[in-house]
Amino acid sequence: MSDDYELVHGSGNVFRDSGDRDADVKQAKAILAARIIGVLDDRQLSLRKAAGLTGFSHSDFSRVRGADLSRFTVDRLMRMLRALDDSIEVSIQFSPRRDGVAAVL
Repeated sequence: MSDDYELVHGSGNVFRDSGDRDADVKQAKAILAARIIGVLDDRQLSLRKAAGLTGFSHSDFSRVRGADLSRFTVDRLMRMLRALDDSIEVSIQFSPRRDGVAAVL
């Protein structure tokens, strides 16, 4: 029996690869949330301690940790990250997709 597999290269955005209409926004939110979680972990901050330091509620940090990002805008996640770590720099790049339309990475 032969194990034939087709190797398909993804775009780097799982939301786009699955046909999500808001793929670039969801990708941006996921990247920011991952960085927020990374800062919380690196600094060993509890959700309540992070809330006290930043002015955001502990439930906001709980939602980010649980990847429940539907209530957040990209700019709100950027403000949370900035409040946690003021040395963060966020940049947005545009590059052409295969179909010729610019995409946020």
